[in-house]
Amino acid sequence: MQRYLLHTPFSIYHFEAKTWNHPVHKHTYFEIIFILKGSGIHNINGNTFAYTEGDVFLLGPEDFHNFEIDILTEFCFVRFNDSIYKNHVDEKDSLWQQVTNTLLYTSSQSRGTIVRDKQERKKLHSLLAVLEEENENPNSKYFDSIRTSIMRSIMIILARNLFGETLVSPVLKDSVEAILVYIKKHIYEPTKLTIEHLADVFNYSPDYISIFFKKHTGESIKQFITKYKMKLIEIRLLYSQLTIGEIADEFGYIDESHFCKQFKKFTGSTPTAFRKIV
Repeated sequence: MQRYLLHTPFSIYHFEAKTWNHPVHKHTYFEIIFILKGSGIHNINGNTFAYTEGDVFLLGPEDFHNFEIDILTEFCFVRFNDSIYKNHVDEKDSLWQQVTNTLLYTSSQSRGTIVRDKQERKKLHSLLAVLEEENENPNSKYFDSIRTSIMRSIMIILARNLFGETLVSPVLKDSVEAILVYIKKHIYEPTKLTIEHLADVFNYSPDYISIFFKKHTGESIKQFITKYKMKLIEIRLLYSQLTIGEIADEFGYIDESHFCKQFKKFTGSTPTAFRKIV
């Protein structure tokens, strides 16, 4: 399956289409999709959802999708990777942590349109209009702050509509989503991602948590952690100025040599060669 890359940490793609010319695909980034007009079918992760004007979808890196357009459709795709919110997380801001952990790292983005209330849609589309206007001047010294504030507002409204006013239709501790949230939250801390540690956190035996995870995701915990980590590393290599050693250190590798060997084993390319593809 084709995987689309994002060449900057953030982008907006606004266009109209009569036919959808992209294959079913995944991304290396998150994507909020606004339907500004038109109608058709949105296929997400093997599920089929009718779409119409005003719908809003949220997809994560492991979601796969495509559109079947019935009536000329105007789309606006807001694309971003984890650095957009990771670099602005305040450890004391429990609401924002809850939004990012729950909204972005559960399977909720595969349930079709998130927002159905007309007033909520109006708010989101107003925020989108401001975001697009500000995006025309990305070199402004105020751009990052304004973009971050608008994106926070958009994501909180999405979370409110998806999970209710409390923002907690909480991820149950005995659900696979809870394990996914924990893994992604601690992806930079290898000692917290061992089978033994995960089993202790979720009160399972090491054998049972491995069976439980594979039953619900189709892959082992180790495979999932490696794939997710490599996806983030690919983004760092392509779109950051960090050295190979700094990236290795960020993800908890003991040394650069071990990091390079694991990356090549997974991707078939050394980190240095991979970085040169752009």
